[in-house]
Amino acid sequence: MTEHLTDDRIRLIRTWLDEQLEGRPYTLTPASADASFRRYFRATWADGHAIVMDAPPDREDSRPFFTIARAMRAAGLNVPEILAGDLDRGLALLSDFGSLHYLQALNDETAERLYEDAMTALLTLQTGTLGIELPDYDEALLQREMALFPDWLLERQMGFTLDDADRAALDDARRRLAASALEQPKVAVHRDYHSRNLMVVEQNGPGIIDFQDAVTGPVTYDLVSLLRDCYITWPDDRIDGWVGAYFSRANRAGLLAGTGLATFRRWFDWMGMQRHLKASGIFARLNLRDGKPGYLGDIPRTLGYLSRVSARYPELADFHELVVRVERAFSQQSISTH
Repeated sequence: MTEHLTDDRIRLIRTWLDEQLEGRPYTLTPASADASFRRYFRATWADGHAIVMDAPPDREDSRPFFTIARAMRAAGLNVPEILAGDLDRGLALLSDFGSLHYLQALNDETAERLYEDAMTALLTLQTGTLGIELPDYDEALLQREMALFPDWLLERQMGFTLDDADRAALDDARRRLAASALEQPKVAVHRDYHSRNLMVVEQNGPGIIDFQDAVTGPVTYDLVSLLRDCYITWPDDRIDGWVGAYFSRANRAGLLAGTGLATFRRWFDWMGMQRHLKASGIFARLNLRDGKPGYLGDIPRTLGYLSRVSARYPELADFHELVVRVERAFSQQSISTH
């Protein structure tokens, strides 16, 4: 066993694993952690291995994970199989996809194949029937997410003061972005469909993880999570090509109800801005509230998306000017702290 894994939850995991593995000797090593209170460990024994999900029930509700995992597997998506689970203790034993994330594997040569697999799986998610009711990605949720940008990034992380004109520009953009999201056809939405939650596997790729926050929402949400990823950047012309290809497939599948490509691209762009407002705020919150400063390094990418994409739309000119100032101020602060 790994000696530094000594907290109370680890002792609980060890007791539970002893039960599940019927006393077989095993090793337990960290596998990954996500942006919540959930942790993952890899249990390895003589003739097998699996992932242990540790989700303390006083911090994380594991019921959506169990329900959605079973529904997605039944729909043909490659999500982990639940080998054993204990909701009361917040523990699960999951099939192991290995440790190679898309983020580690993506490069100019592999991108076409990996994104083709990811978009095929995404179309399966959007056209399939999960047989469960997912929460609605409604205006209140969209707005709460975008509020993370001024609350956590601007005010708390940066000490950036918004004047009345700034607030008006941000409020106007938030209204427009929410309206754009709500006018889109609704599908099942993973909600974090990006390179850190997609695993490279030998068959039926990708392996899909971290789906417990799934909702019913805009058709472009997961596509923009994938292609305008908070953790890896691609040239705009390459992204445009992938968006066009996905539009054609989604249109043939009957998802878009006569929507033209220009409208779909605007939906994609505006959905991305909603998501990157949220992500910027979450990254700051992870630093300030949760003691995870590593995500600060991803904020320049999200701000860069916001400034570049908002520049394309004259109706967002005031918002664009605000984002450019924020981007510049964040860069200057980052330089001064190193």
